[in-house]
Amino acid sequence: MDRLSVPNETRAIPPAARFLKKLQLSVLFSLLILVRSYADEGMWLPMLLGQQVYQDMVKRGLKLKPEQLYSMNQASIKDAIVIFGGGCTGEIVSEQGLIFTNHHCGYSQIAAASSVQNNYLRDGFWAMDKSSEIPSQGLQVRFLRSIDDVSAKILEAAGNLKGAERLAKINEAAQSLITASVAGDEFKAAVIVPIFKGRQYLMYSYDVYKDVRLVGTPPESIGKYGGDTDNWEWPRHTGDFSVFRVYMNAAGKAANYAADNVPYKPKYFLPVSIKGFSDGDYAMIYGYPGSTNRYETSAGIKLSTDINNPTLVKLRDMRLKYMFEEMRKSPATKLQLGPEYASVANYWKFYDGETKQLIKYDIYGQKKKVEEAFTTWAKGKPEYENLFAEVEKTYTDWRPYAMHRQYIVEGITGCRLVRAAARWTELEALLKRGDDPKGLLRALDATRSSYLANYNLKADKSILASVVMTFLTDIESNQHPKGFYEMLFRKYSNIETSPFKAFAEDVFTNSMMVDDKKWAAFKEKPTLEALTADPAFTVVNAFLKNWEQNYQSKFVEFSSRNEDMGRTYLKGLFEMNPTRMNSTYPDANFTMRVSYGSVKSYKPKDAVMYDYACTLSGVMAKYKPGDYEFDLPKKFLDLYKARDFGQYVDPKYNDVVVSFITTNDITGGNSGSPVINGKGELLGLAFDGNYEALSHKLAFDKDLNRTICVDVRYMLWCIEKLGGAKHIVDELKLVK
Repeated sequence: MDRLSVPNETRAIPPAARFLKKLQLSVLFSLLILVRSYADEGMWLPMLLGQQVYQDMVKRGLKLKPEQLYSMNQASIKDAIVIFGGGCTGEIVSEQGLIFTNHHCGYSQIAAASSVQNNYLRDGFWAMDKSSEIPSQGLQVRFLRSIDDVSAKILEAAGNLKGAERLAKINEAAQSLITASVAGDEFKAAVIVPIFKGRQYLMYSYDVYKDVRLVGTPPESIGKYGGDTDNWEWPRHTGDFSVFRVYMNAAGKAANYAADNVPYKPKYFLPVSIKGFSDGDYAMIYGYPGSTNRYETSAGIKLSTDINNPTLVKLRDMRLKYMFEEMRKSPATKLQLGPEYASVANYWKFYDGETKQLIKYDIYGQKKKVEEAFTTWAKGKPEYENLFAEVEKTYTDWRPYAMHRQYIVEGITGCRLVRAAARWTELEALLKRGDDPKGLLRALDATRSSYLANYNLKADKSILASVVMTFLTDIESNQHPKGFYEMLFRKYSNIETSPFKAFAEDVFTNSMMVDDKKWAAFKEKPTLEALTADPAFTVVNAFLKNWEQNYQSKFVEFSSRNEDMGRTYLKGLFEMNPTRMNSTYPDANFTMRVSYGSVKSYKPKDAVMYDYACTLSGVMAKYKPGDYEFDLPKKFLDLYKARDFGQYVDPKYNDVVVSFITTNDITGGNSGSPVINGKGELLGLAFDGNYEALSHKLAFDKDLNRTICVDVRYMLWCIEKLGGAKHIVDELKLVK
């Protein structure tokens, strides 16, 4: 999907499988890295802006006081910002709990609410009153309640330990603090994150609201206009927005869905400006950026460009191919596969672009120069002088296994059946111990039901056949699961079709994952023999166990050593340049941040200049009747022809501005983040970055970096004129 949501598949591959838990362990508390700010660079902690940063914001156009930006004691902008779902940002825009976020952030909820008969994804939806709003099962929003410094307890637990042992102690201490803070309340949540490379640890506590309802969405032809072709590109003409509402109980507390719940009464909500803006105007973005790694070493850059990114792109390209083939066949299949397809496609293009930009701008060479200067400075300093020799050895030792890990994360578990069956490793362990499996079987039954509700047999089968085939050729033979390929060729070599297709057909025909009778029989009499004989478990047993038993420890060792070396490197950099601390911000870690910059045009290449805004005229210029990505509703065409722009026309363009760009520093997780002017008024929503600066997770480009934003005036035009839902506009506090 477009664009700046945190990639789900990167954050959470089958959470219950033992090997996958270990896979994620090393990144659970990835430490933040200090980054010096240049120009518009910086994702700042709003409670720790500092006078220097605040004064620069004022100089650029900010009209608000620090306590209006962030305060724990009085209402401030921070109270209007929410974590939307698991990987996006949203903002409160009315005194009745109305939420704006991106269309792609609400995509799965819109798809879930849709049917072939009521296809809201295709046709759009607008609730004409609150009783018509659609509950979104499983969706929640989080409001930041408090921030506590827990450094003393975490650092005491860490002591002088290093590597995996240190991480384990930190995790243990953090979990204890979180458990005590939440105290079993399902409407509270907390997370502990390191700040400044583990120098400080903060606990963020949240109020969790679970009654969130769909209020409206434009049709997909608006919300995803341009599809994958325009993803990460400027100019951009996508109406990437959706509207939700959060509810509370009559007592004013967070609650699960109930018909008699009432709209949430916010501490603060954002006024909405329809006055517009000009090139150079101040822009500020609040949100929850997911992750950056801007102090990555040159060895890390090389690993990304040589192995990690190309392998990920190849495997996702394969998955997208088979899903798209099926999605084109029917609206029902598109609804079924659409959310996963969009998620996979988004970061497929991102990592392809990241690789190209890292190479184009020689980020490896830039990192090398900094490291060479550090090494020169470090001579005679025992703690630092051999650091990059150690870095080089660590990466050299890991590189032979890096592609294998990508195949596990993006390939083997890219087959949804294998992802679901990965949980069966828990059942295998239980049966080996002779323990009662009834409780686990109930959980696995739910996992299976969820899989069957959303999978597509043909696409999933093709993905499995393809990835098993390419694993054979791409991964060194000494890393192959022992005996698997010998078995495959022995059993299926006489079949006319490809042995890989024949194998996949066998899995999907005979596994109890897709056979209700076999599953029911297994639940009645669960045996180790029946489990290990299942063809789906054959894949899990071969590939995932092979990884866990032989290579997972290598990844843990690599990650641990990398963390320790990164911590040492950063410490040395501050000793090398003590003034650096005066202009630094921590790497993103999905905590609340603010960035500031300007609405600004840019020159991507010789003889080309991009304006700062796109209009309805540009939407029409791309229009292709019946096209998968560039079609438009008839009513849209009629409104444009009549030039029925209402109060949303921009005087400069004599048109409705659809989207605009700013210099703000953001990343994945910022999807849906409000773009705010110097007076604290909403201008639009961030939803994408530009292709020329897709190296932004690793290196900020002060000249080319742009954030792509949907203009709130286009959103309101779609709501009022296209959707006929003026009552939603009337609910807002408009600044004209």
